Amino acid sequence: MRAVYPGSFDPFTPGHVNVVDRARDLFDEVVVLVALNSTKQPGSDEEERATAVRAILPPEWTSVSVVAWSGLTATYCRLHDVGVIVRGVRHTTDLRAEYQLAAMNQSLGVPTVFLPARPELAAVSSTAVRALRASQAE
Repeated sequence: MRAVYPGSFDPFTPGHVNVVDRARDLFDEVVVLVALNSTKQPGSDEEERATAVRAILPPEWTSVSVVAWSGLTATYCRLHDVGVIVRGVRHTTDLRAEYQLAAMNQSLGVPTVFLPARPELAAVSSTAVRALRASQAE
C-alpha cells in the first residue's frame, strides 16, 4: 500500500524524519507531500521546501519520494492511487486538529493513520525551529 505524509514542512524537523522512517516500516511506499497551507506563511515555496526535504532524507530510503503539491491531499491520493494519509501527532492539541482533517479526508474516501511523536521529539515544532533560527540571525 502507498501512503502519503503531507505537510508544509517549513522546515522539515527531526520529528518529521522520524515519522517518515516509521511509516516506511508500515507501507510499501511513502510519498512526502510538501503542500501549500493557506493558513501558514512559509519562508519558501513548495518546490524549494521539497528540495530541502529531499536533501535531508537518506538516499537509501528508496521507498520514499518527495513531491510538491498545492491541491487537496485527498485529490492527490485519488490521482496517484494512494490508500492512506499518515500524520504525526505530538500532543492532544495536535490530535484535535488532526482528527478534524482526518474526518474530512475519510469523507473523501481516504483514511488517516496517526503516528505519535517519540517523547524526545514531541517538543520540537517547525514554528519553534523557525523562531530559533530568526533569533540566531539577529
